[in-house]
Amino acid sequence: MRRRRRQQSDSLNLSFLDAISCGFGAVILLLVITLLFEPATIQETRADVQGLIERLQRELFEIRGETEALTLEISAPPSDQEQVLARLRADLTKIRGQYRASVQPETESAEMGELRAARQQLTEEMRKLLADYRPPAAETTVGGIPVDSEYIIFVIDNSGSMQSVWPTVREKVRETLEVYPRIKGIQVFSSSGDYLLRGTARRWIPDSRSSRAQIIRAMENWPGSASNPTEGIVTAINTFYAPDKRISVYVFGDDFQGRVVEGVIRQIESINKPDGRGNRLVRIHGIGFPTGAASANPAGFAAFMRALCDRSGGTFVALTQVQQGPRIILRGPGG
Repeated sequence: MRRRRRQQSDSLNLSFLDAISCGFGAVILLLVITLLFEPATIQETRADVQGLIERLQRELFEIRGETEALTLEISAPPSDQEQVLARLRADLTKIRGQYRASVQPETESAEMGELRAARQQLTEEMRKLLADYRPPAAETTVGGIPVDSEYIIFVIDNSGSMQSVWPTVREKVRETLEVYPRIKGIQVFSSSGDYLLRGTARRWIPDSRSSRAQIIRAMENWPGSASNPTEGIVTAINTFYAPDKRISVYVFGDDFQGRVVEGVIRQIESINKPDGRGNRLVRIHGIGFPTGAASANPAGFAAFMRALCDRSGGTFVALTQVQQGPRIILRGPGG
């Protein structure tokens, strides 16, 4: 009986130990399997993280590059296309301004007002001078300016202040010549007494269509000089006066720099002496241009030329606007 119980107990103990051993073996097997695949999983995880870091770094570099490019583009000077666009916008603004000025009444400048006041004052003088005057039947006038002269001299202020109205100056020279269908000679001086065509110094330019066209072309690029017309007038009279020639001198300008008007006029009168009938040897006309330049003195020019034309049998004409034709300010008793 005792042997059987011992055999049964041993069998039970062996079965328990077998179960326990198998369980431990299974656990060990699971651990072995897990540890076998763990390095590969960790390596993949590290590779994914490294790739993510590299991608983010590339995106960061791209963003930095775009930021630098934008900064350079903002700080860089405008491109050629932008410069062209800016010039076109400026031209458009200028054209619009010119259009508004052409359709709206222009505000009268101080210089134009002074010339207009001079015109009104001189009109009264003109009425007094012409009250008892009757021009000779043979005398011919255009716009109040006599055109009976055979020789024409222009004394033109070509200083900087006149450049703003220079196309109008050339046009008025052309119009003046047109009212003289037939003359014997022409000459053109600057206000300083310099010749327009130096090859014609001290001699008359024969009148013809080609010579008139040459004068207008030469005036297009004519170096500037001083604004005081006294020297040009004196040079013209001293050089070209002749008792057998009827000469008219046209003085174009916008300024008079002389301090004493009467003294300058007496200087010119001492040269341009009257003949036995009281007529001056050279008839002097003046045309004033309202250039609006700060350095100009249109009122002074008008006062000087008004008195000079009055004593020289000529006419003073003023332009209140460069787009308009001349307006007669004074017509002396000599025409």
